[in-house]
Amino acid sequence: MKNVISALFLAGAALLAPVVDQSALAAGGEAPHIDRQSWTFGGMRGYFDNAQLQRGYLVYKEVCSSCHGLKQLSFRNLAEPGGPGFPEDSVKSLAATFQIVDGPNDQGKMFKRPGRLSDRIPQPFSNEQEARSANNGALPPDFSVLAKARSIEVDRAFWAVPGAMIRDIFTGYQEAGPDYIYALLTGYTQPPQGYKLADGMNYNTVFAGNQIAMAPPLQDGLVKYTDGTPATVAQYSKDVVAFMAWAADPKLEERKRMGLIVMIYLLLTAILLYFAKKRVWSDAH
Repeated sequence: MKNVISALFLAGAALLAPVVDQSALAAGGEAPHIDRQSWTFGGMRGYFDNAQLQRGYLVYKEVCSSCHGLKQLSFRNLAEPGGPGFPEDSVKSLAATFQIVDGPNDQGKMFKRPGRLSDRIPQPFSNEQEARSANNGALPPDFSVLAKARSIEVDRAFWAVPGAMIRDIFTGYQEAGPDYIYALLTGYTQPPQGYKLADGMNYNTVFAGNQIAMAPPLQDGLVKYTDGTPATVAQYSKDVVAFMAWAADPKLEERKRMGLIVMIYLLLTAILLYFAKKRVWSDAH
């Protein structure tokens, strides 16, 4: 029995242990401090802001798509509910600007045709070797699930506050990846005096080892917004990270809505079972 209790305790400790940026540990350094951001898709009632997702796609398309792909997404996803919500005709026109390899035809040959809604969004490179060759040996990660794949060390100062860990559990904190990517995009700065950067590397306060191959991708005024939103690095980063969060979890709104319904159902069921038990055993001595 003691062994079972110990195993359960260790399993619980593992589940509640701080989430660690594995790349930082692999580099032999400490995980960086990451500030938590406010996201509309955070919490149990989270949702995506369509206007923000549209701006985020614009930043992706104009800045990021030359190196980073979205291999898990199709054009039609851009027009579906719960996402950017672009008009379907606009997405059809966007898809048609790409030439998609299809086939074979009746002669057994491959051919190119305009893209359709059902097609996957084309990748910037044909294969890994081509991607590395174009980026000095570095492999740009795919954006499809990056917001889920990245993690950070939970803020120990936050968890030092009584009840903070319980608060995280009940508020459904799952935004570690977006928080990390936002911090990375806004973490470029000049290295400290005397710091030696390797050739082709850039200094970043968040990336493991503080040296990253990707040059600062964003700068103020780089992408023109038509809705009056400030064209700043911080805003670009917020928008493109929100878009990446949607790409990694396009059914988030539906999932959270269903989860809330299930939790309410289970709570009501527990209350009914409690009163049923009281009634059944009321005459027991």
